[in-house]
Order: sequence, then C-alpha cells, then structure tokens
Amino acid sequence: MRNIYIALTIIAIALTMSSCKTLRPYEMLRTDKDYEFAQQESTHVEYVIQPNDKLNIRVLNNNGEAYFGFGGGNSGSNNFNSTQNQAGFVVEYDGKVKLPILGRIDISGKTLRQAEDTLELLYSEYFPDPFVLVEANNRKVTMFMNGGSRVQTVPITNDQFTLIDAIAACGGLTEISRAYRIKLIRGNLTDKPKVYLWNVSSLETLDGTNLLLEANDIIYVESRPQHVTRVLREISPYLTLVTTLMSVYGVIKVFTKDKKSGNSAPATN
Repeated sequence: MRNIYIALTIIAIALTMSSCKTLRPYEMLRTDKDYEFAQQESTHVEYVIQPNDKLNIRVLNNNGEAYFGFGGGNSGSNNFNSTQNQAGFVVEYDGKVKLPILGRIDISGKTLRQAEDTLELLYSEYFPDPFVLVEANNRKVTMFMNGGSRVQTVPITNDQFTLIDAIAACGGLTEISRAYRIKLIRGNLTDKPKVYLWNVSSLETLDGTNLLLEANDIIYVESRPQHVTRVLREISPYLTLVTTLMSVYGVIKVFTKDKKSGNSAPATN
C-alpha cells in the first residue's frame, strides 16, 4: 500500500506541473484568450519584388519565340537557358537585378506587372515589340502544425493560392489538429503583424472568409493538448525508477529473510 501511495504522489506532482510551458515547450505563436484578431479582408495585394528574390524572366517576340530566358532557340541561348532554369535572376541586396543587355537595373519595390512593363520598355530599344514575363519562384508560406513540432514551407504556385491549397500540400490536417483555430500571421513579426483566425471545420464558417494567401504568410494550426499522454510520458521515467527501486528492495528483503531463516535453523548431527 505504501508503494501505491508513493506512485500516486509522483503522479500528483507531475499533474501539478502540467502547464503548457512544461508539457509543450515547443509550442509557439501563442495568443491570450482575449486576444483581438484582425478582421477578414476581401482585398488581395499583388506581390512586390524584394531583395533576395529569385525571378524567372522571359523576353519573347510577337511569334512567341524567346529572345532569352526559358525555351531559347540556338545552342548559345540553350546554354544560357540551362543556367537560368537552375538559378533564376537574383535580386541583389540593393534591389537591383543583373539582366542580359541591360545590366543592373532597379526592380525592387515593383509588382510583377510593373516589372514586366518596365522591362518591355527597356528592351524595346533592342528588340521589336518585346513581350516580357516575370515570375517570382520563391514565393512561399510557412505552415506550423501539431503545436509547432511539424513545419513545412509551401510554395505559392498561383495568384489564387488558398489556405485549403496549403493544407493539401502539407498532407492535410492531423488527428490532433484544431480545424476551428487556424491562425494567419501576416506582416513583420517584430512590428505588430496582423493575426487572423480561421475556422475551416464547416462550410458555414467559411462563408465570407478570404482564404487567399500572400507571400511570406505564416499559418499556425493549433492542436489538442493531449495532457494525459504527455503526463504519462513525463512521469514514465519516475515510475520506472520507483518500480526498479521497489524490485531491488523486494529482492534485498527476501534475501535478508532467507539469511535470517538459515541462521536460526537448528543444527543437525
């Protein structure tokens, strides 16, 4: 009975310590219960080119043939295209990108459409009626699931990329995910970012919700705490220690009892 009391005491101590910080130290991006989330917005902001972006740029003629970029014609341009396919055009720290013929031009701060218009104007001095396509191939969102213990970077493949697309790219929600508490963090994390709360547990809760994602969004899917499982995981080493000590104590007790019984036995002729 005494051993049972000892085990129950250890369990009670572990339960007392079962706060989120103790049992879920990896959990991140917490908000208070009375946190005021931002209101859903229906507008969608165009992506703005930034330093360190990698751009896919194609300059074509009216027949759809590439002057340079992807799908060039002659062998020389094919060699260039092979390099371009692997690396893209990198926007440097000062917001400039180095392009064939033009050299370094300032492109940071422009939307993709504005960049296309600017490049068409500049290349028109060298090619007749150029048609320019610009894509940012490093647009992405970051998904945190299972309290932050599972993370995945998801590329934005089109301008209509939604939360459902991001969840599907991650393999769907898990059995411990809270579909009714999905946070979207948008903006600079160190300068009062906007935090939205999404509920995708039913079709009714999606009515009027803007699920379109923007580059560099952070998606945090809350999960069920699973306190019982984590408490058992926390106390299992202590229970193992108690069991081991009890076993050792039992062996010693039996050995001592047998020794005493042997010493008290009457001597035989």
